[in-house]
Amino acid sequence: MGALTDLDARIAGCRACPRLVAWREEVARTRRAAFADQTYWGRPVPGYGPADASLLVVGLAPAAHGGNRTGRMFTGDRSGDVLYAALHDVGLASRGTSVSADDGLELYGVRVTSPVHCAPPANKPTPGERDTCRPWLVRELELLRPTLRSVVVLGAFGWQAALPAFAAAGWTVPRPRPVFAHGARVSLGAQDGSAAGSVELFGCFHVSQRNTFTGRLTPAMLRDVLRTAAGAAGLTTRPYEG
Repeated sequence: MGALTDLDARIAGCRACPRLVAWREEVARTRRAAFADQTYWGRPVPGYGPADASLLVVGLAPAAHGGNRTGRMFTGDRSGDVLYAALHDVGLASRGTSVSADDGLELYGVRVTSPVHCAPPANKPTPGERDTCRPWLVRELELLRPTLRSVVVLGAFGWQAALPAFAAAGWTVPRPRPVFAHGARVSLGAQDGSAAGSVELFGCFHVSQRNTFTGRLTPAMLRDVLRTAAGAAGLTTRPYEG
């Protein structure tokens, strides 16, 4: 896992986007009242999961009081509560909660990342910030390529950011570029023509509170996408018994 660990360390030290650096550090200084006694991470949040993952989950960006506080992707906020509960429900995580970087959570064959690694104001990175952060995702995809077989992209922003990253990392993206939709499935072939290097890309509504509170994305819908993507990745899942 050396190369990926090195990448994660480099990501955590990035200061390329002045607006994001100022925001993440200001949030870490002022903190939310509920977390006033905690020391915030306050840096870019690297991906989380094994270096030989065959399934990748791509989000949007860390939450100001979630990943920006805990230092782990989708950890310590409502979106993470939904995502990790679903991963656990289908047998891809050791537990259904993710509250801190040292809580013992393990992911089985799954890695979680995002196209923007700093918490953005109002959860909205600019196109320039997205593009500046893209080389990190490209490199992560290159390192995962030997084992990666399927990807779940959460939301339209992640979808739009991921497609050019996959092209830069050695996959062929159809033209015109596929449009995001929940349940969308697109095959990306390897640019070198190797069948073993292809991946299946799945679209899923983001696990934001706006989507989960309104029922636009239900736990069952999320489990269905994860289970289908896991099957395409060669991972074994279990029936939900909730």
